[in-house]
This record gives sequence, C-alpha cells and structure tokens, in this order.
Amino acid sequence: MADTIESRLAGLGITLPSPAAPAANYVPAVRTGSQLFISGQIPMGPDGLEHVAKLGADYDVEQGQAAARLCAINVLAQAKAALGDLEKVVRLVKVGGFVNCTQDFTDQPKVINGASDFFVEAMGERGKHSRSAVGVASLPFGVAVEVEAIFEVA
Repeated sequence: MADTIESRLAGLGITLPSPAAPAANYVPAVRTGSQLFISGQIPMGPDGLEHVAKLGADYDVEQGQAAARLCAINVLAQAKAALGDLEKVVRLVKVGGFVNCTQDFTDQPKVINGASDFFVEAMGERGKHSRSAVGVASLPFGVAVEVEAIFEVA
C-alpha cells in the first residue's frame, strides 16, 4: 500500500469523523491560492463534546494531550472535507494551539504536542510544522484545547 495519509490513518486505527458544523458565523475552511486555513477545532468526539476541563485545575498534561489529539483529528477531517482528498496536502505549515488553563499553568507546549505528534504520525514528513502554543483563560463550551492549522495544498 502506498504511503498516503489515509493509509497512515488506517494504520493508526483512525477513521476521520464527519466534520463538525461551525458553531457561529464563520466557515470551517478557507482556501486561498495554495493555502488552506482550517478554523479552530475543538475536541468533538463520536458522542459529542469531550474534554470539558481546565488544565492545571481539572486536567493534567496527558489528558490535555488527548484533547489536543482529538482536535487534530478534527482538523484533518475538515481538510479532507475542503479538499476531497488529503493527498492534495503538500505539507502542514502552521499549527495554532490554545489551552484553557489556570494562570500558573506553563506546560502549554507539552499539551499541544498531542496535536503535533498526531500530525507527524498521520502525515509523516508532510506533518512537520511551525507552531504556537498559547494559554487562555477560557475556550468555547469550556473545552480544554482548541487547534487551528494552515496547510500548503496542490
């Protein structure tokens, strides 16, 4: 089997979900030229919203990483919906990670590694990216993590 993003996902036992509809007045993805911008994705699982928590109070780093991973899966689902085929992705350029955390929590980069590690597992070299990991006072619906991304596409 060719080394595609879909084959890597299958090897990880992951089936991309149907992408979530926007929760407000925005679109989930915008393509301009050779760039695809994916709006922030929250940890929406098969049974609805997951990982409603604050890092440093309710959640530890490992739980935050699981939330970030689920957000990253949803980012790829949105990219596939926008492109029709993930093989149109040339590379992941930038990831923005937002961590709902207490004022004294400083492990945002470790939390967002849950998303970064997933992207590299799923996309190989194409998944290596630049990144921001930011702590925030709150996120929509009280979720622990939100992840956005910019892809270069063919």
